[in-house]
Amino acid sequence: MTTIDTRYDGQLRCHAVHGPSGSELDTDAPTDNQGRGERFSPTDLVATALSTCILTVLGITAERQGWHLEGATARVEKTMTRSGVRRIDLLEVWIQLPADLSAEQRQQLIRAGETCPVKESLEGAVPMRLHWS
Repeated sequence: MTTIDTRYDGQLRCHAVHGPSGSELDTDAPTDNQGRGERFSPTDLVATALSTCILTVLGITAERQGWHLEGATARVEKTMTRSGVRRIDLLEVWIQLPADLSAEQRQQLIRAGETCPVKESLEGAVPMRLHWS
């Protein structure tokens, strides 16, 4: 179990502290929802969680196999609903793997990345598209 303590600081901003490490982060509401958009929004963190989870799982897989994954990237685009209940409408992720991987290595990494815990947790609740290259 991990504990994260969060405090509301006013003006639609929050401050969170990761219990195990003491790492801190601040959030701000986005400009399209009454905020200043000067920091990650809570839904930005969901999108960030997806892309970083994919890369982390890829890293775990690569390290187990003795492969180098440095330089792999993920770009995530978050689209919010335009009407009705405000929620994430789509998370689309473009994952770029290092060019020197074999076809077999790429397939193994793709299979691993498709099962990251964040993707598995969001599955069925938030539409997601992953693009691998």
